[in-house]
Amino acid sequence: MAGSSHGHTPAAWTGVIIAFIGFCVSGAFMVLADPLGFWAGLVIVVLGGVVGGIMRLMGLGQPRADHGPATVPQPEPARQAVGAES
Repeated sequence: MAGSSHGHTPAAWTGVIIAFIGFCVSGAFMVLADPLGFWAGLVIVVLGGVVGGIMRLMGLGQPRADHGPATVPQPEPARQAVGAES
């Protein structure tokens, strides 16, 4: 992953930060035993994913050409020497 720019976009950072805030809110309300606040925090987590997705569609995410598995170069077939027989 070090050679790629995976996740280094404004859309990714914004989505992750919003989701992190949602996890913190849910965690705090879980300790305070407040179910409504807990579920509100989970809504914020989902909102982070939605905001990140919308920002990606607006062009603030990684370009589509950069996605997908990395291609591994295939080795060339072994060449036999002319006149060499085993």
